[in-house]
Amino acid sequence: MTGSATVTESDSPDNPDDVDRVLIAGASGGTGTELLSVLRPTEPIVRGTTRSHANVETLERHGADEVVVADFFEPRDVVEAVRDCDVVYCALGTPPSYRHTVGGRLVDRTGVSNLVTAALSEEVSHVVYESAIGVGRSKAGLSLPARLLIRGSLRAKGDAEAVLRRSGLEYTIVRPGRLTNAPPRGDVLVGEGGDSVSGSIPRADVARIMAAAPFTPDARNRTFEVVSRDGLSGTPTNLVHPDWAFDELDITEEQLRP
Repeated sequence: MTGSATVTESDSPDNPDDVDRVLIAGASGGTGTELLSVLRPTEPIVRGTTRSHANVETLERHGADEVVVADFFEPRDVVEAVRDCDVVYCALGTPPSYRHTVGGRLVDRTGVSNLVTAALSEEVSHVVYESAIGVGRSKAGLSLPARLLIRGSLRAKGDAEAVLRRSGLEYTIVRPGRLTNAPPRGDVLVGEGGDSVSGSIPRADVARIMAAAPFTPDARNRTFEVVSRDGLSGTPTNLVHPDWAFDELDITEEQLRP
């Protein structure tokens, strides 16, 4: 699977049975752990990454078939993490710290850029990136005090989105609102175009959308803002209705309800 050819639409997987191995970058985080749970019963080998050896057993319990301990600031580590993977789910993010405000060397920028470079070399068929409402034209979906508090990470995520869009890889960018640990609601509002929706959403719902994105033709090379209906703030605009391939992942309506 090595090489440098640009991935074209015909290379996209139609369902998980067409995929041998997927990577969850940032599998030890909140959304990454939920992705493990969603992808655990599917056919592909699920590889997760973590920065700490202490998290390996936990990720295996949550459903990782393979675990790679990797520092995404180190390109060699990233190449090893992506090796032989067909689909990449990126849930990388900076832990709470002053860096969210001041910026600097953030995994949201450097780590994601390294991941995109490695995905190109491996001819990955699809990259799904978890960004955030507040990035780019979606800034109106986040209050000014919140934007100021995390302005460094928002800029970094915006840079990462641009790198992914320019890469030639097929992608889906998911910008969730404020993330919660509530059970999945299933009733998710999806906007497009930046100034669309605002509010909160359970990580479990974000993970289900991310998991389905590579197998959803409507999601290819698009950027979505997502919140749950009961977490909505204000009036939504520019709503879209992708036909998410939940059935390909055996995600039932019952699983999508609290």
